[in-house]
Amino acid sequence: MVVFLWPALFLGERHLDSHNSQHLLDPYAFTHVLHGFVFFWLLSSLLPRTPRLWQFTLAILLEGLWEVFENTEFIIQRYREATAALGYYGDSVANSLGDVVTCGIGFLIAQRIGFRRSFVVFVATELVLLIWIRDSLLLEILMLIYPIDSLKTWQMGH
Repeated sequence: MVVFLWPALFLGERHLDSHNSQHLLDPYAFTHVLHGFVFFWLLSSLLPRTPRLWQFTLAILLEGLWEVFENTEFIIQRYREATAALGYYGDSVANSLGDVVTCGIGFLIAQRIGFRRSFVVFVATELVLLIWIRDSLLLEILMLIYPIDSLKTWQMGH
């Protein structure tokens, strides 16, 4: 007998609805892996003499701060208005935890494989996400800062 737990560990659907952000992991967990890449690139460049453990700790702290900010009414409303995430009402605690963990994993991967290879993985991940869920880290940032109606229409599958 298979028992399904709610919330599930992973929801792999591309639908941009309110359920994505309620599970430990969802397709957007891959964008948080990319956060880890970016934090590694920035911290190793800006703080090259800081021990890697402290850089990692700072990356986790930054991701935690983003999770708090991402779940403010301001950002939730911005997602609803500017992106295809019309039914978004914030992340569950489990999802925020998953996002922080995947960011840490991303940091460790980038640290292990270095800038050049992590850049290739970053680009490949962005392309896979664009095909799979019609969204990506760079597209999320663009749409939050400067929404483009034609992109939003494409994201929604219309």
